[in-house]
Amino acid sequence: MSNKSAKLGMGASFAQTQKVSARRQAINAVASAPTDAAPPPVKLPVDAISLNPANPRSQLGDLSALAGSLRDHGQKQAISIMSRFSYLEANPGMESKVEHGARYVVIDGNSRLAAAREAGLDSIKVTLDEDLGSNPDEVLESALVANIHRQDFDPLDEARALQQLLTVHGTQEALAARLHRSQGWISQRLALLGLTPELQERLATGQEPAELLRRVGNKKPEEQEQHLEQLKAQKRKKSARKAQSAPSPAPVTESPNSTGDHYGVMKVAAPAEAASTGGPGEPVAAAVPEPRPEPTAQSTLVKMPWSDGAAAMDIVFEKLTAHEQRQPALARYLELRGTPQNFAADLVVSSDPGFRAELIKALEESV
Repeated sequence: MSNKSAKLGMGASFAQTQKVSARRQAINAVASAPTDAAPPPVKLPVDAISLNPANPRSQLGDLSALAGSLRDHGQKQAISIMSRFSYLEANPGMESKVEHGARYVVIDGNSRLAAAREAGLDSIKVTLDEDLGSNPDEVLESALVANIHRQDFDPLDEARALQQLLTVHGTQEALAARLHRSQGWISQRLALLGLTPELQERLATGQEPAELLRRVGNKKPEEQEQHLEQLKAQKRKKSARKAQSAPSPAPVTESPNSTGDHYGVMKVAAPAEAASTGGPGEPVAAAVPEPRPEPTAQSTLVKMPWSDGAAAMDIVFEKLTAHEQRQPALARYLELRGTPQNFAADLVVSSDPGFRAELIKALEESV
């Protein structure tokens, strides 16, 4: 018998004859999970699935709109789940927190599951994936990746999850590579954890925007409030300049020869203009419109947001990288700063202590 025949056997389906690992057999026996050749997605009762006790989101918020959408328009995207067995195998200390009687745990889709329950739905579409994590950190990473691209992800929840993953991956660079993000993206979000409790509270209640507070968290606690006010003042000035530079709309004037029926758009020719210079009975010559002027080439230069250093650097970094000029640009920056002390002063106010410690270690190793 060929290798293929030996693997497939003589049964009617692969699932009946293909060898199943001991771990998979245990999962099937304990959880009755359709883990082999299950056509995703499938539907499961909502009470068969537990919410994730280690969900990065500390609060699910108001789910009434989502519940109404699921009830009226149906579910567009399946949630991702693990079997209870696999989840507890990866999170041994969570057994008492998994909902009683649940055979699965949701990893991506806690809000949709909770909203489905609120809407009174009996079942929900799911995709079973036992490879979402084999330990607490991998499960957290799977849940974090699922939430990163969502606009309603609480910034502080995101920062806490990133901090936990940072202890696993060791450096911001390694974590950034794992999440397919930049080191700056990681650093900005972790900066929120350095905010004073008062500023964290204002962030949580929506009184202050995360985009500004991310640039404040690396400051000393006693300097954060003042720096935030400076950033807000800069933002107001920028908005005012933008409003002043915006062109005013041209006034709409009605042609003196137009009638109200055309709302000033269609011009009605005056009798003298419409009449032909020919004699009686000759056809009237139609007016020939002027050809449309050729469009002129316009500049495609990017307007630099010089009042926003972070935004300006995003543009500069992309251009320098494309032309392989990052190192010459950095060398020129160091030259302009003049001394190592001046460069160190810039670095202290724009980075966190952990990053500076890693930088010192890397420099010592490269000497």
